[in-house]
Amino acid sequence: MKKIHLLLVKAFIKPFIATFFIVMFILLMFFLFKYVDDLIGKGFEWYVILELMLYASAANVSMALPLSVLLSSIMTFGSLGENYELVAIKSAGVSLQKAMRPLFMVIVIMAFSSFLFSDYILPKANLKFGSLLWDVRNKKLSFLIKEGVFNNSIPGYSIRVDKKGEDGISLEGIMIYDHSATSGIAKVIMAKNGKMYKTSDDQYLMLKLNDGVRYEEKTGKTAYYNPRQELYRMRFKETEQKFDFSSFKMNRTDENSFRSNTQMLNLKGLVKKEDSLARVTDSINNFAKTSIGSYYKQNNYTKGYTKIKVPAKVIKGEVINMFPEDQRLAISQSALDQVTSIQQSTAGKIPEHKDVFRNYVKVKIEYQRKFVLAASCLLLFFIGAPLGAIIRKGGLGLPVVMAVVFFLIYHIISTVSEKSAIQGTINPALGIWMAIIVLSPLGAFLTYKATVDSALFDTTYYKGLIKNLFKKK
Repeated sequence: MKKIHLLLVKAFIKPFIATFFIVMFILLMFFLFKYVDDLIGKGFEWYVILELMLYASAANVSMALPLSVLLSSIMTFGSLGENYELVAIKSAGVSLQKAMRPLFMVIVIMAFSSFLFSDYILPKANLKFGSLLWDVRNKKLSFLIKEGVFNNSIPGYSIRVDKKGEDGISLEGIMIYDHSATSGIAKVIMAKNGKMYKTSDDQYLMLKLNDGVRYEEKTGKTAYYNPRQELYRMRFKETEQKFDFSSFKMNRTDENSFRSNTQMLNLKGLVKKEDSLARVTDSINNFAKTSIGSYYKQNNYTKGYTKIKVPAKVIKGEVINMFPEDQRLAISQSALDQVTSIQQSTAGKIPEHKDVFRNYVKVKIEYQRKFVLAASCLLLFFIGAPLGAIIRKGGLGLPVVMAVVFFLIYHIISTVSEKSAIQGTINPALGIWMAIIVLSPLGAFLTYKATVDSALFDTTYYKGLIKNLFKKK
């Protein structure tokens, strides 16, 4: 490797690493804002949230990596142009294409690594993330007693307190409705004050009650002709009420139940799922053809399935007028019954066909997505590198603005085309590759302009053109 190549690689690697982790941090903050309601107030351990963020960061690589390549390439060549190092490189007989070759090799290695990441690591990370997020969302809220509100988080109990101490332990004006009895009659416990705490093994919640009364209603020993209920009232100076806390723990779901999801599959799994969905779609189509064709079979075939050749006949007016008047009602009713039967048999298949077709399109899109991430790195490099050489500005000012603008264009095109492909408007492969197809000519155009030292974004150049135009007028 030549010294100039090593210089360019070092100049690229440093901003790439910095921008990659900055973008990943911003995307993780968006993730926390999105799922903050599912994480706050459920008593999770810190390592559970950290594990969830780790799996989510793997899914964010598809956005962070292309943006980092675009921004770092603009910053690298913009800084070289601003410090006249790019001019010195060209004066030494090294063209822009030759200067881009070592970085191009780095991007190729990065693109190949991103493909391997998408095919092997990302499906496993999505599987872990999906199963863990399911458990997080379905975990019950941690037991939080609020003032003046009945809390029904613990099965079989309703608890209300008038006032909660600042220490979070002391309670005043406690009322407990116990519905755990099989008789269906609730027991009522009322206490002036008390304290709550958990056992050392976190299995039970204990309420220590002071100065209270317990009301319980039971069926008394009476004759069948004189039924009555007996009310028991028991006063206490101090007592404890124990509640089972095991239902509030988060239980991890078996990951195999999520393994068939499209985002959790690699290329081999996607090919198998695509084949199975294609067979289901064919079976539904064959069922529709058979159901609708049964009407014609009933009228065009005799016993023994011998086809009768009926000559073509042009019918003028209403078809029903061809039949005798006394048979028209029976014929109309028979036709209506056949139509109703076909509608009923095919009505249930229509939503099934839509779901299967949508899943089939998603599988084809996810298959192509494995390659799109690698191609997007190459495309955005060929946009960013010549763009930096043209604008000749380094740092985090203009390069960041240009990178955000071009990445937004890329992201909007890819998002809109992907949604159109899912809706069936365009071909799935064309939808996922639309942004690459649209922006590839732009990359070639910018590379050409940077090679010929075009003043494409030079404001002084355009000011001179405007002045010359007014002078001619």
